[in-house]
Amino acid sequence: MNISAVILAAGKSIRMGQQKMLMPWGNTTVLGKVIETLQAAEVKNITLVTNSTTALQITNYKLPITLNDGGEMLVSIQLGLQAQKPSAEATLICLGDQPQVEERSVRSVCDAFRQNRSRIVVPSYQMRRGHPWLVTRELWDEVLQMRAPESMRDFLNAHKNDILYVEYDSPSILQDIDNPADYLKYKP
Repeated sequence: MNISAVILAAGKSIRMGQQKMLMPWGNTTVLGKVIETLQAAEVKNITLVTNSTTALQITNYKLPITLNDGGEMLVSIQLGLQAQKPSAEATLICLGDQPQVEERSVRSVCDAFRQNRSRIVVPSYQMRRGHPWLVTRELWDEVLQMRAPESMRDFLNAHKNDILYVEYDSPSILQDIDNPADYLKYKP
């Protein structure tokens, strides 16, 4: 079963005050850690949707890159879905500013899809939806036709009966890095 991933990394990092995707995280960067986690979970086809500034500095991973200099999340998701290979049956929607995401959470979402063939698989921690979550190809056209102010929250709410929730035992699926306090709180 071919599961791909879209990493959303086109935001402007306004609250951080600097390009957060390129900030140090262990032996790599915030974005580098997300990429490495997906690769460790054996996700083969990863598309990075980012801005021109980040794209120029992310060269060592050799991933397909799609540019979204506007930074809007819905547009990034749409561009990422459009860039998927025809063989992709489902795609993980991943946050580029979530370096705490764990390999086992990625694997649990992928395994749940393989076992149940649900159209949407979402990790959940204490009844809260997290990332990365998975959407099957049969729903991509609906996402591609969405327009602001519609959001993925609206999409997920409209498909609440299609969602398979995977209970997860760590808040890491909820934690992203939006500002300097988040960075200092979560940095290894």
